[in-house]
Amino acid sequence: MHSRKIRLSAVLLGGALITGALSVPVHAKVSEATSAEQVRTVQAEDSDATRAQSLAEIARTLPKVGPSDVLKLAESQIGIRENSLGGGTKFHEWYMSTDRARETVARDGGAIHHYANAPWCDMFVSWVGDQLGIRPVMGADAYTVEHAKWFERHGRWGTEPKPGAVVFFDWSGKKTIDGIDHVGFVVADNGNGTITTIEGNTDAGAVEKRIRPTWQVVGYGYPYYTAP
Repeated sequence: MHSRKIRLSAVLLGGALITGALSVPVHAKVSEATSAEQVRTVQAEDSDATRAQSLAEIARTLPKVGPSDVLKLAESQIGIRENSLGGGTKFHEWYMSTDRARETVARDGGAIHHYANAPWCDMFVSWVGDQLGIRPVMGADAYTVEHAKWFERHGRWGTEPKPGAVVFFDWSGKKTIDGIDHVGFVVADNGNGTITTIEGNTDAGAVEKRIRPTWQVVGYGYPYYTAP
C-alpha cells in the first residue's frame, strides 16, 4: 500500500473519510465533542507547559533509554503486517487506547475508531517510544506533519541522519514539512547517499528494514535520549 500520511480530520465528506493525528501530551481531558474554542485553549496550555519545562528536565524523570534500545525494539517488530483494510495491527489498537488519540480527535475532529484502519507509520514510531517510557521526549502522533513540527518546536530538528533519529520523508524530494509523507527510524547512515531505516506501514503493509535515498528526506527529529 502507499504509505503517504493522510490527515485524519476524520470527517465524512460525501461518504469519504478524511484522516491524521497530534503531537505532545497535554495531560488535559478532552472529549470527542470538544469545541473549537476549547481546542485552542488546550493547545495554548500545552504550549505554555512546554515552554515552562524543557525536554531535558522531563528526561530526568524518565527511564534511561538510548538509540540502541529504540532500534532493538523497532527491529523486533519487523514482519508485523496489517490486515486487508490497511489496519488491524497492535499499533492501531494501542494508539486508539491512548490519551493521544483523544487529543488528536479534539484537534482534528472525527472519532477515535477512525484510526482502526488508518495509515500507521507514525503510530508505529509512537508505540516504540511509549513502550520504552520516553514518549514525552519523542513525541507521539499519527500525523507525520504534526510530529515533525513537534520536533521543530522543541529545537530537536535537523539534517544529520543519526542512529535512533526519527526520519521524515517526502517522496517528491521537496524539503518542506507540510509535504511529509512517511516516517521511520534511522538505523545507519550508509555514507553513499542512502540511509538504512526501520519503518512501519511500508508499501508492503508491514514493519520492514529499508534502504532509502537521502534526497527523499525532509529532516530528522532527535528524541531526547539519556543513554548511549
